[in-house]
Amino acid sequence: MLAAEAANPWHPGLLQLVIILVYLSLLLGLGMFSSRMFSGTREDYQTASHSIGPFLLLMSIFGTTMTAFALVGSSGQAYKEGVGVYGLMASSSGVIHSMCFFLIGVKVWSFARKHGYTTQIEFFRDRLDNDFLGLLMFPILVGLVIPYLLVGVISSGVVIQALTAGLAPDWSWFQVMNPAGEIVPALHGGVPPWMGSLLICVVVLIYVFFGGMRGTTWANTFQTLVFMVLGILTFYVIASRLGKQDGFFENLRVLGESVPAEFSTRAHMSKTVFFSYLFIPLSVGMFPHLFQHWMTAKSAKAFKVPVVFHPLFIMIVWVPCVLVGVWAQGSLMPSMPPKPSMESANSILPFLVKTQTGPLLGGFLAAGILAAIMSSLDSQFLCIGTIFNNDIVLHYAGKDRFSDKQQVMFTRLFIIGIVAVTYIISLILGTKSSVFALGVWCFSGFSALFPIIIAALYWRGLTAAGAIAGVLAAIGSWGTLFYLALGQGDLDGYKLQIPWGDGEPMLVMPVAGMFCCTLLATVLVSLVTKKPSEEKLAKFF
Repeated sequence: MLAAEAANPWHPGLLQLVIILVYLSLLLGLGMFSSRMFSGTREDYQTASHSIGPFLLLMSIFGTTMTAFALVGSSGQAYKEGVGVYGLMASSSGVIHSMCFFLIGVKVWSFARKHGYTTQIEFFRDRLDNDFLGLLMFPILVGLVIPYLLVGVISSGVVIQALTAGLAPDWSWFQVMNPAGEIVPALHGGVPPWMGSLLICVVVLIYVFFGGMRGTTWANTFQTLVFMVLGILTFYVIASRLGKQDGFFENLRVLGESVPAEFSTRAHMSKTVFFSYLFIPLSVGMFPHLFQHWMTAKSAKAFKVPVVFHPLFIMIVWVPCVLVGVWAQGSLMPSMPPKPSMESANSILPFLVKTQTGPLLGGFLAAGILAAIMSSLDSQFLCIGTIFNNDIVLHYAGKDRFSDKQQVMFTRLFIIGIVAVTYIISLILGTKSSVFALGVWCFSGFSALFPIIIAALYWRGLTAAGAIAGVLAAIGSWGTLFYLALGQGDLDGYKLQIPWGDGEPMLVMPVAGMFCCTLLATVLVSLVTKKPSEEKLAKFF
């Protein structure tokens, strides 16, 4: 047992659990307070009456894009593959996300404010004057959001279990054994994942249910500040504890030298795989929850701050997480308790927090990690409830048939249903599912739809048939490749093999194939089908 833990008067895991519960209570209080400002209208519940300024827009957008994938997933993947994980996702995302905010976000915001859109489907349906397209996109967007939700739900359970390990080792529900029947010290006695995930789902559901978009935005801002500040502090503490040197930079040098060569560079990564990862950050252009956050902006000028500062914030979050994951493969890692296996890499960040920080800081960082997780879950829950109300209930039943109070209730009821479905699926998948792999496949699906949003905004020649063909090509290629990856039992490592000369086939990420299928289908079908009317085009160009 670590000296810090031996001197701790609290029962193992209890202080961390208390801090987590206090943090969740504060979050609930913030959500309930924001509900006092709720005007009762559908517009206020879904878009905060378009009243969000630059700082809150930055924090809410960044908070909703920095998920468990960025914290738990990046550390676990860096533990498995090395420092090249940063180049795969973080450096490219910093540039591409801001580009999407500028090229898509501002333009979509202007159309939405002018024509009254709240969801992507409303925009596409009006832009292409086609009802079937909206009906087709509804199950696809909701279906792609669910894996994104699973990333957060699964990660929250893993984090709470790892950081409360030792809490109740005698309770059967809390015991963790490996296949040989031996105790797993890093997890044994911690709050079981199903219980931790359920707690997070309930808390997020409550403040989204009552606070709507305003509550979500305020909670995201608070949570983004929490996980950024605590993340930097914990990174410093872990580096100091592992490095055992006098200065911070000396610790970084020593830790860097301790990492095996194969984990300290990306030399072993295929260059084509590395560069094909560039397609994945394009997913932000089609995230339905990000679309809804764009709609909350007070003016187009509010986008300036997110465009400029988003890349910097990504670096602040991703660099510590990736380095911590890489250091876990180094010779300075603690030998006791045993570190997580490659199969349980999701728990590498909470494992290091548990072993290298005191119970107090560990509890605060647990709150920080959960803040990052919940800052995405809330936006995703709200967006799919909004899509159901606006694009199914109102569109087919009539906008004047229901009062604002009834529409808010429809949104809330669908949110409850999606939370329940997501939680049940998380129980089926279990905690062994790779957070990084789930995230990559989810993002790949949204990236595959990217050519359609770009064409809708910038190409007069896009037709409804072309967009429908593109959506079908995207989901068809995604489903086919996902099925093949499942068949091989390797969601994480599955790659497309493209014949290349007489040598070895060229390997690329599946998202590259999906993107090309969508682009070709959209362009080719649009070229041979009837164009929208000039009246419709004049509305958008």
